[in-house]
Amino acid sequence: MRIGLLTEGGYPYVSGDARLWCDRLVHGLAQHEFDVYALSRSEHQEDEGWIPLPPNVRRVRTAPLWMAEDDEVVFGRRARRRFTECFGELAAVLCGVPEGASGAVRSLSEEVPASEADRFANALYGLAELARDEGGLAGALRSEAAVRTLERACRAPGAHRAAREARVPDLLAVAAHLERALRPLSLDWYEDDGLGAVDLCHAASGGTAVLPGLLARHFTGVPLMVTEYGVRLRTHYLTTPDAPPAVRSLLAAFQGRLAAEAYGRAEVVTAGNTHTRRWQERCGADRQKLRTVYPGMDARPFAEVGESPDCAGPDTLVWVGRVEPAKDLVSLLHAFAEVRKRQPKTRLRIVGAPAGPEGAAYLGHCRTLAAQLFPDEAAGPHAAGDNPVSFEEIGGPDLPVAADAYASGAVTVLSSVVEGFPVGLAEAMLCGSATVSTDVGAVVEVIGGTGLVVPPRNPRALAEACVALLRDPERRARLGAAARARALELFTVEQNIEAFHGIYLEIVSRAPVRRVVLDGAGEPLPFSVPAEAHVPVRWSAASPRLAARGGPGCAAGRPVRATTPVPAPEGAR
Repeated sequence: MRIGLLTEGGYPYVSGDARLWCDRLVHGLAQHEFDVYALSRSEHQEDEGWIPLPPNVRRVRTAPLWMAEDDEVVFGRRARRRFTECFGELAAVLCGVPEGASGAVRSLSEEVPASEADRFANALYGLAELARDEGGLAGALRSEAAVRTLERACRAPGAHRAAREARVPDLLAVAAHLERALRPLSLDWYEDDGLGAVDLCHAASGGTAVLPGLLARHFTGVPLMVTEYGVRLRTHYLTTPDAPPAVRSLLAAFQGRLAAEAYGRAEVVTAGNTHTRRWQERCGADRQKLRTVYPGMDARPFAEVGESPDCAGPDTLVWVGRVEPAKDLVSLLHAFAEVRKRQPKTRLRIVGAPAGPEGAAYLGHCRTLAAQLFPDEAAGPHAAGDNPVSFEEIGGPDLPVAADAYASGAVTVLSSVVEGFPVGLAEAMLCGSATVSTDVGAVVEVIGGTGLVVPPRNPRALAEACVALLRDPERRARLGAAARARALELFTVEQNIEAFHGIYLEIVSRAPVRRVVLDGAGEPLPFSVPAEAHVPVRWSAASPRLAARGGPGCAAGRPVRATTPVPAPEGAR
């Protein structure tokens, strides 16, 4: 089988989202071929290069989302009219302008008519066909005409309140975001020798990464599969709390409409956990298409610790993760102050590196708070003081690998206020560690009764749970053993790969045969290619040849630059 793997800001780059699970998936399904179509997010990411790619990655094509070169396409009058109609309809849907607007101002909370999904799809694919025919949309999407079209939609009768209150800076911000998000429409990936030649498109995330799969399905009928470990609409709500209301609502409308379109066109939609699955249903996904596939984690680095859990310090709490405000280490420190009142010998190890500039500032704040809450303690007047809270990073002499961090504590603590799939919690379970966690994201689903769960932002409840486990070593041992057994059953690489392999076969077995084998006279040979078969060889002149049905014609102009197909290197680029 030949899979087109669609990524945004991740695989095959050294850094980025979904890099690890994509790499494990490609290595684990060595019997299948993969064509990787990657959208990069920054120049730094491209400069870092690729991770080593296995032989079954046939080729890699990339395109940048962080820049847009001038495609030198100048629209004629007819093309400008087509663009205005399609982009205007897209903007009208985002603004909530109904067909035959009555002039009533609607609220965003009102139920969206089903016809709006069709309007969004027609506008989206109309823009894609225009990009195919004219050679690109970059100039048109960045033009003043696009901003004016968006403004007319915001001022139209029937637009929702937030859109009608949009000011010029808001319109410019929304237009810039749409231009960036719609850049895949202008790529030259959808020919018969590109995505049109794969058996299945697998989008490794929602959002912009889905667009190439939607266009491949639209132009050539390639079936689409979408995998999400976090829904983009939820991420948008969490990451833009300070954005102007107009920008926030219009971009949320775009993410919601795009997600609904992807869910509607996809053959199967997978979620990394039930929490994400509920968000997918909220965004319009059909329950019949949904599958839950937990992330696959490599259990081998944690095997030694998991099989010898008694080496943990009996009076130590450990926290492991990326240091950032969402992890709520402030509540953890206040909870630890309560723990010390009841268990004076307890120590807290905070293990992790800061996540960006915001994380570095937050780490500094936490260090200051720890110094205030726990003044250095000394055994005598001539001894050096020691703080019961330590801040460390993995890779040092004391903690060379992550497993050593989990092994150093009797109880692993997770104090987050926002969490998707808690990878650190699953790693602690693989190590056989007893855990205390806050009830956020997919935590309860992951724990499944093998650890203690408390409300978020509640230091007293967090402290009581930690003290209960510190005082009961037998209970810690039982919970740790149960947690390790659950993690080995549900969260390993093997179960993840097996699940995706089964879904691939299910989709392709239902998909129509798009390749037609022709004999020497040019006549089709029926029943010559099973739906799930792909023979990775070059056909000789005397052999039957393959012809793909459908597919876009050649663009009239020069498309936006994307890298040419190249064989995947054996090592890093």
